[in-house]
Amino acid sequence: MFRHQKELQFEAKPDRPNPLIAKYLQELIGGQYGEMSVAMQYLFQGWSCRGEEKYKDMLMDIATEELGHVEMLATMVARLLEDAPVEDQEEAMKKDPTIGAIISGMNPQHAIVAGLGPRPADSVGNPWSGGYIIASGNLLADFRANLNAESQGRLQVARIYEMIDDRGVKDLLSVLLARDSYHQNLWAAAVKELEETEGGILVPTTFPREEERKDIAYDFYNLSEGDESSEGSWAKGKALDGEGEYQWLKEPKIEGEAPKLKPVTPKMYGTPPKK
Repeated sequence: MFRHQKELQFEAKPDRPNPLIAKYLQELIGGQYGEMSVAMQYLFQGWSCRGEEKYKDMLMDIATEELGHVEMLATMVARLLEDAPVEDQEEAMKKDPTIGAIISGMNPQHAIVAGLGPRPADSVGNPWSGGYIIASGNLLADFRANLNAESQGRLQVARIYEMIDDRGVKDLLSVLLARDSYHQNLWAAAVKELEETEGGILVPTTFPREEERKDIAYDFYNLSEGDESSEGSWAKGKALDGEGEYQWLKEPKIEGEAPKLKPVTPKMYGTPPKK
């Protein structure tokens, strides 16, 4: 059961209307790494969580917080648009080229589709997609994906923070930056805990290593021009999983023959064989 509280956790009031900033904020709502994505990602991970109860409870807590972030951003977008009706914009554009330049960056869907409201879409109008979310049923794999999502999300918030000068919007972005900071710490801590509990760093940790080709499990293949990759920590020394030694190979090992395929059945109407 979900319950909605009318008050926002943090304020979402811009200093002045600005359709261009509203367009920017759409990326933080419905972009690949936006708040809709992390909210749904954590919800689906939580709903299917079969690990310790603390992980499920934590996922549901963070997921619900992210839904609140969607509401705060959606409210901010609406307020950035609500006092800037299209007719006034057109008049302002005629009088002031600077205002015209700003307004020309408006997302037309804000007016045409949403009536000066927010959209479940990114900054260029692409609809949010459920294909963005990751919920594999393996907590270690999922928590690493969550760490990436929060890293990308915080990066985008920081970039928008530097692109605008509206103090009210920046105040909200500073909140998101702080919460994304905590969430990166949270997922990093959870990943570390699971690695220690499961006794390994490779996902899945329970797959028997004797079933894989361990003789090639630590090889780096030099498959592009240059050999600078040989200088990395991934190319020499003990592997992080503690079960092998990295080695850098100038040329990959070749064990297979050049493939030659048989003609398909005529009913598939492929390219006929040469007569």
